[in-house]
Amino acid sequence: MQLSVTQRILGLLLISFSFTLLPPMGVSLWYQDTEFHAFFIAFLVMFGMGIAFWLPARKAKKELHLHDGFMITAVFWTVLSVVGALPFLFVPNMTLAKAVFEAVSGFTTTGATVINHIDNLPKSILYYRQQLQWLGGLGIIVLAVAVLPMLGIGGMQLYRAETPGPMRDEKLTPRLENTAKALLYIYISLTVACALAYWIAGMTLFDAIGHSYSTVATGGFSTHDASLGYYNSPLIEIIAMVFIILGSLNFTVHFVVWHKKKIRHYWEDIQGRVFIYIVLVLIAITVFVLMWKGVYTHFWTALRYASFEVISIISSTGYATTDFSAWPLFLPVLILGSGFIGGCVGSTAGGFRVIRFILLYKQAIREIMRLIHPSAVIVVKIGHKKVPDTVAQAVWGFSFLYIASYVFLSMLFMATGVDVLTAFSGVAATLNMTGPGLGGVAVTYGGISDSGLWILSFTMLLARLEIFTLLVLLTPAFWRR
Repeated sequence: MQLSVTQRILGLLLISFSFTLLPPMGVSLWYQDTEFHAFFIAFLVMFGMGIAFWLPARKAKKELHLHDGFMITAVFWTVLSVVGALPFLFVPNMTLAKAVFEAVSGFTTTGATVINHIDNLPKSILYYRQQLQWLGGLGIIVLAVAVLPMLGIGGMQLYRAETPGPMRDEKLTPRLENTAKALLYIYISLTVACALAYWIAGMTLFDAIGHSYSTVATGGFSTHDASLGYYNSPLIEIIAMVFIILGSLNFTVHFVVWHKKKIRHYWEDIQGRVFIYIVLVLIAITVFVLMWKGVYTHFWTALRYASFEVISIISSTGYATTDFSAWPLFLPVLILGSGFIGGCVGSTAGGFRVIRFILLYKQAIREIMRLIHPSAVIVVKIGHKKVPDTVAQAVWGFSFLYIASYVFLSMLFMATGVDVLTAFSGVAATLNMTGPGLGGVAVTYGGISDSGLWILSFTMLLARLEIFTLLVLLTPAFWRR
């Protein structure tokens, strides 16, 4: 492993990330709030750290190896998430654990918050929270589509055999640089379209831009305590649902649709189809129970709230228009549990990802058929192409680690003193990156102890890095090579 190469790249990333503090500084000057010094100090610290890392290793320009890729990816997300906490330290009553949690939640697009009275925050802090999610969402797309497949661990490994055209060689375009540019253009286009739609629908320009950042990134941070429920506008909720779904679909499919100018590719994508089917079934169940129990007496009202909460949670966005945790029977658990499914691989959404559920289902059917026909040769296919055995094995390994991580971290979180419901729902919400949970974390994580927040911050990073990337660094074998 070439530590000097890792150090050089990390330094460049810190230097680059420091310049993202300039827009919040501009917002602070425009609205004349008191946080300019906070962002200016954070800028100097980040820029200085970047120079300190980069300068001694500036001549280390060797070719990256596999181990370097794991190290850079894990360190990049961890360090930037922690460094991004600097501006939050200037918010009143903000401990280090809370500041890091808020930054990690933003950068991983989880959307959980420890801040109460968000409406009273300075405009620059509000903008910074939203921008952090937008930058995190872009980083997630590049990570999922371009970087992790080259390390052999990304969810796109499952999807590559099925996807037509540009995904055949693991990248949208021949060079990683061009891949990132293509993804950036699509991401920016969706963000601009979302902001304009929000603005036309009645949001202020500031809120429209801020919410477009977190909507396309499926992040869920809002500029108001009541989230999108603040506006009480069906039109705004419809716009949010449309762009949340677009953010939850594989961005390679967006590229194919844009490149070939044929919208039918959305429906031809098996992962996207299954995702929409699951959403529709969950909405139907939720509407039925809400009407049956008399929570809403009008069908369209029940459909409005059920649709928004299901789409918001399954996509790991976490926006709210009502408190779904107070709904009757199993609905809170069903909706929160849908976050385990998540969105499509190659999207900004979190969760287990739809393509893995498809593959596990197909493997389960194959095992049943083998019991009936022991001599039969049964091939697992996604679309019309065979799934390699190595990919199938990786899914089983990922499934075990996902479940084991959930159980272990829930028990560890419970050991900090929280109740069972808060522990298991809090870890579910952060592992799936949905944001709100149940019990003591239904609205805010501000009541959680510092030790609990450190555990949940680790959980969010573990989930965002697809588990393998972070856990591989904890194995002795990695460091012996």
